[in-house]
Amino acid sequence: MDRSLRQMSALSWPLILFLIGIAHGGEVSNSIRPWSQNPRYWEYKGKPVMLIGGSKDDNLFQIPDLREHLDEMVQVGANYIRNTMSDRPDKGFEVYPFKKLSNGKYDLNQWNEEYWNRFENMLRWTAERDIIVQIEVWDRFDYSRDNWEVHPYNSKNNVNYSYEESGFAEHYPEHPGANKQPFFFTTPYQRNNRVVFPYQQRFVDKLLSYSLQYGHVLYCIDNETSGEEAWARFWAEYIQKCANELGKTVCITEMWDDRDLTAPRHRRTLDHPELYAFAEVSQNNHQKGETHWKNFLWVRDYVANQPRPLNSVKIYGADTGRYGTDQDGVERFWRLLLGGAAAVRFHRPDSGLGLSEKAKASIRAARKVESVLPWWELEPNLAILRDREPNEAYAALSPGKGCVVFFTNGGSVEVDVSNLPKTLAVRWINVSTGEWASRDSLPTTSRVILKAPAAGPWVAVITGEQKN
Repeated sequence: MDRSLRQMSALSWPLILFLIGIAHGGEVSNSIRPWSQNPRYWEYKGKPVMLIGGSKDDNLFQIPDLREHLDEMVQVGANYIRNTMSDRPDKGFEVYPFKKLSNGKYDLNQWNEEYWNRFENMLRWTAERDIIVQIEVWDRFDYSRDNWEVHPYNSKNNVNYSYEESGFAEHYPEHPGANKQPFFFTTPYQRNNRVVFPYQQRFVDKLLSYSLQYGHVLYCIDNETSGEEAWARFWAEYIQKCANELGKTVCITEMWDDRDLTAPRHRRTLDHPELYAFAEVSQNNHQKGETHWKNFLWVRDYVANQPRPLNSVKIYGADTGRYGTDQDGVERFWRLLLGGAAAVRFHRPDSGLGLSEKAKASIRAARKVESVLPWWELEPNLAILRDREPNEAYAALSPGKGCVVFFTNGGSVEVDVSNLPKTLAVRWINVSTGEWASRDSLPTTSRVILKAPAAGPWVAVITGEQKN
């Protein structure tokens, strides 16, 4: 849609959608969607695609060197980013979506075009590189503690409403998990705040006027929310409605804060595939070892009757952070891949490995596996492993074709290969470097002993074919 059209605020949303549809008809078949042949995975431009990523920030559209960072991702095989619509000026380069007036206050009826230009550039540049974008519309951390003090929605910082009119307080010093911020209770499904809600709706309309022009966008309503179900449902239905009026189908989810995936709150998403086309399970990445694996598989089994993609846009774990070590981050990444996740991404530093050298190595290694045994052909299967210590090794199997075994830190296991071709070979990938290592023939028996070449994380790819 032409830039001047977006600036014509007098146009109604249905008319904007109609005009976009004229300009961009026929793109539905190329949009990101659950794969028709295996809806646990994604399809893009008519082909199955495994989403793998790692980046140095979350709201990437705001970073000054975005193009260079995207190119860096593509070089190692990454094709998936997280993009929160966040704005935290303490970083020194981020801007708000609203215009700042000469008196120092913001007008929520006027846009800061720089913010939206950055967003548009991100969408265009990622589309050019076939990088899938997962947008988070709201981030609760923007609206509490120090971030709230300077935010345009805070009544003291805008010319649009008072504290009395908005229902806001000047300060929200508690962690946003306390869910005391009225910002997240405004919708018609909740308190129907007729002062603040129209500005929120206007913001979402503006976002969609850009994003609905593209087919490589997924939508998540919030970042790790503990809010009301009604808030998420309203915005999910609203975004779906806007897309439908354009003749498009979009995929939406919500990210709940509970670190236990079996918690009832997650079922607000899991039990409603008609609204939430995929599930976001990142908070499971606070778990470690066997618990991390079992909880993910619990969700996979829970949705088995109506399978859908399970995304993990935030894989925690870095020596620099509070949520585990570098080793934890690498292990979580590989457990998710073998467990059947549709999308995996290393969280940004300091809580994740971002696009560090260790992250790059794992991404390259994952693509090497995919070149031999596509992830969407594999099923998690620990039953083929024997003499396995807890958290020593994990496996996925493609009957008749091959299997993949991930060793967390060296080790040795017995592998049942009775469902594989008689003549087998194993190729090793050093996860620490992302490179192929040795290749060995395996004995023609139903069970083989598999021993990692050394300590550290390793992946074994067993097939009956001779591939590089």
